[in-house]
Amino acid sequence: MVSSDQRRRQLAREKFERQQQRREEARRRSKRLAIIISAVVAVVAVAGVGTYLALDGDGKKDKNDAAASPSDSPSPSESSEPEPAMKIDKAAKYTMSLKTGAGDIAFTMDAAKTPHTANSFKALADKGFFDGTKCHRLTTQGIFVLQCGDPKGDGTGGPGYTIPDENLTGLGKAGTDGTVTYPAGTVAMANTGQEHTGGSQFFLVYKDSKLPPTYTPFGTMDGASLKAVEKIGAAGVADGGPDGAPKTAVDISKAAVAKS
Repeated sequence: MVSSDQRRRQLAREKFERQQQRREEARRRSKRLAIIISAVVAVVAVAGVGTYLALDGDGKKDKNDAAASPSDSPSPSESSEPEPAMKIDKAAKYTMSLKTGAGDIAFTMDAAKTPHTANSFKALADKGFFDGTKCHRLTTQGIFVLQCGDPKGDGTGGPGYTIPDENLTGLGKAGTDGTVTYPAGTVAMANTGQEHTGGSQFFLVYKDSKLPPTYTPFGTMDGASLKAVEKIGAAGVADGGPDGAPKTAVDISKAAVAKS
């Protein structure tokens, strides 16, 4: 017999997957519209008339979904450039440190298991990509994560490129429900719900969470960092719901990656 807790998690996952599909469709519509707009701008430029066009709508969150879904499927910006050239030591481990107003958070990345992810995060941190960003999303029901790494702060931003999925079997084989447990302390990549669409957004798991094994697990928080994120989770969401901006603001003033 399926327990009420299992049913709640199942409904949350189903909602999550539907949200992913819609956002991927929205991303594709946005790309098509951007092409059309570019053509219009080109025609106007030829005519010698200056024009400013604004497009809005596809990138917005569905508030009903945001309230019901305990995880996010951010749509990274359309990949327009290659991922950074591989410069890290693939046999080494690296530590990413985040200085935030809610406490320092650090996690270790194993480059042997996730070389593309570790290399991308070091390249982004080295150029200050994460500095001045915020952890924009907290979930407190069914799935327990704090999501960060979006320069736009609304779940739609990215670095302009995507990286491949890695280490998807690192947490074990999926169960009959199609999920694996992402243990508390795990750091994993967010994506659009499609393969190889990770960018800069990542999530910090502060309580064991069951998810499909489609999110690259690439880091592990130390004990003090996990406690800091647990405290943020305990404070809840700003609007009192199960999913949204954290009540405790988590503004990243400085991010750095160093070889451990």
